[in-house]
Amino acid sequence: MNLAKKLVSAKCESQLRYLLRATRGKDETRNETEGYLGTIRTGLKNIELADSAGQLLGIEGSSARAYFAGLPTLIKNSDSSLVPNGRSKRPPKDPFNAALSFLYSLLYKSVRQAIISVGLEPSFGFYHTPRSSAEPLVLDLMELFRVSVCDILLVGSINRKSWIDEDFEITKHKVWLSESGRKKATQLYESRLDDTWKHPVVNYSLSYYRMIELETRLLEKEWSGEAGIFAQARLR
Repeated sequence: MNLAKKLVSAKCESQLRYLLRATRGKDETRNETEGYLGTIRTGLKNIELADSAGQLLGIEGSSARAYFAGLPTLIKNSDSSLVPNGRSKRPPKDPFNAALSFLYSLLYKSVRQAIISVGLEPSFGFYHTPRSSAEPLVLDLMELFRVSVCDILLVGSINRKSWIDEDFEITKHKVWLSESGRKKATQLYESRLDDTWKHPVVNYSLSYYRMIELETRLLEKEWSGEAGIFAQARLR
């Protein structure tokens, strides 16, 4: 449970910090998100009180709903077709969620590659349970990077007007990225992985690509009995 609590705490705090950072100095937008921020703060306080994975999942789910409800306020053009209405997946129901799901699939591959390279077994996780073909440990470690690698990337690219209608295939019940959309998302993602960030705990800069590997190795140390700084990095 201790590792799971670290994981959920890191994810929820990253969500909180992103909303706070993106609305800093914008009183109207901050007011719009205040209720969502309060929900996430409450969730963070309740994490240590949780005594089961089910309770943690409930806290994470509540915080995620608040977070995704607040994300649309960060998109500058409120008339954009890329403004989401919450989170939808399997299948995505709007262009925002189609792009986000694709970015998450790229993150899945990166995290899985890091797990394999470190020598861990991706099917043995400590928080998520097996479902479909998604491997639990990959889903676990992805939680540390969803906000910093994918969410921030997508919102920023929307605000820069990087997307066009032809990047999406829209049907009555689902939305997917077109070939041009997948190519664009992949280029944006690979560029994001090359961005460097100063890890606040180890106190040196490294790319997000290396950060994923570092957190995987720190998890290995935790499992080897060297409890330390796994999942301690936080979005600034």
